[in-house]
Amino acid sequence: MGKMVNRIRSPRRFVYVFLAALALSSPPGRPQEKKQGLEYQVSVSAISIAVTVQGKDGRYINDLTQDDFTVTENEVKQTITYFKHDFEAPISLTVLLDVSGSMGLQDKLKESRDALRYFLTGLLRPQDEASLLIFADGEVEVAAPFSTDKSGFLAELDRTEAYGQTALNDAVGVSPEFANRGKNEKRAILLITDGIENDSQASVDQAVEIARRVDVPIFTIGYKIPVSEEFLRKYKKTSALTSAGIVSALERFSRATGGRLQLAAEPRELAAALREIKRELGHQYIIGYTSYKSPKNEYRKIRVVTSDKKHKVRTREGY
Repeated sequence: MGKMVNRIRSPRRFVYVFLAALALSSPPGRPQEKKQGLEYQVSVSAISIAVTVQGKDGRYINDLTQDDFTVTENEVKQTITYFKHDFEAPISLTVLLDVSGSMGLQDKLKESRDALRYFLTGLLRPQDEASLLIFADGEVEVAAPFSTDKSGFLAELDRTEAYGQTALNDAVGVSPEFANRGKNEKRAILLITDGIENDSQASVDQAVEIARRVDVPIFTIGYKIPVSEEFLRKYKKTSALTSAGIVSALERFSRATGGRLQLAAEPRELAAALREIKRELGHQYIIGYTSYKSPKNEYRKIRVVTSDKKHKVRTREGY
């Protein structure tokens, strides 16, 4: 495999640190020990969410104004302080590519490389920046950092080879922290994988808990997901590694972060999925509000609706 530009901190170490902090924090609903007097601490956070709105027929809705949206956090209505909807806004895209051993079968990695080359040269614009992360054997490596010059990305893409086991959950947990470094308001992760998971320290639940804390939607393409139980048996680490279990896990990664899962079984479908993802990114609304909350480590549920109840609204579920 080609020389990597940089390396993200070990997903395993990151997960361990995160879980330790989570365990040490007070569970939601448990009162903290009271300090002297009536001191009350409140943390203030600027929250940004990417929102996609579609009609019943799947058509993207692009004529909405700020007044058409209602945002609630833990069922409390929030005041929208920022609103933008710009088709021409540049994108910061992080490609998270599975290069584990199973991706070397059935030409999955080769066809993924071909599709990504088409995506970068034919769909992304000069002002869009892209980065490439590759993962296998418990490591996530920065093959190409963010740049509007796609040549470095393409060169590293050509050098990728399939090897090792798949720590998919760990990769999903650690990549949003990197993806959030993109300079543009519109940021997204594009995950391409066959969904086989057999080497992570984190569970699906733990990976989702980490990933949804950063406002970067994960758009997932499950490519040539295995359907043969006989094939999966040699990769199986837990009973959850079934075709249905793979789809369920990939769906959770995308749904929790405001992205979308698409399945593809051949190069033509893979290219179509990439076109649809690029199209959706152009139709996103960016909405911001200020959150006031106690400093407890509690989950905050986000809900966004429009003035038309028939609209289907997609955004991250919370943080």
